[in-house]
Amino acid sequence: MLIGEKEFQNHTMSKLIKGAVVPRPIAWISTVSQEGIRNLAPFSFFTVASMEPITLCFSIGGAETDKDTLENVKQTGQFIINVVTETLANQMHTSSKVYPPEVDEFNMAGTEWEDGDFVNVPRVKESPVHMECELDRVIEIGEGHLVLGKLVGYHIQDEVYEEKDRVDPRQLKPVGRMAGNYSYIRDFFKLPNEDLPE
Repeated sequence: MLIGEKEFQNHTMSKLIKGAVVPRPIAWISTVSQEGIRNLAPFSFFTVASMEPITLCFSIGGAETDKDTLENVKQTGQFIINVVTETLANQMHTSSKVYPPEVDEFNMAGTEWEDGDFVNVPRVKESPVHMECELDRVIEIGEGHLVLGKLVGYHIQDEVYEEKDRVDPRQLKPVGRMAGNYSYIRDFFKLPNEDLPE
């Protein structure tokens, strides 16, 4: 099957894109409103935008614009990216739902929190890695919003830290986003590898 731009309207391209761009890491974004209400929401369009300066980015689009994350980030200029692990996946899923702005989503998800050290935002206490960010800019792309944040603080639990500033993926146990489901990330291999399937 070949689908050109003129035929996009006849296919659900969002499903085809999400089904092929996998597995995607999940940025579990914590923010706080100007009124002090804690907010927590996952976004799977997430990656590193630059290493100098270290800048992380995530995209908010479609139904996700109903969440309070974008407004909170614009108002306060701060957010924290929490890594989602296997043990936190159910709580992350609960926080993906849309709640009224006055609802504390840490409480809704049953997630413990602690204060950030470099930004005035709570972080997920059980998450093994937190990346505290200050807003660099928000770029509007069509109906989407690309949020870029400069890294100002990094936290990693001892059990996932390896010598020479490495993260142990076997201890991290991150969760990946597939099209409509999620994936374990447990199997690793190096290249070249003669044992790979033909």
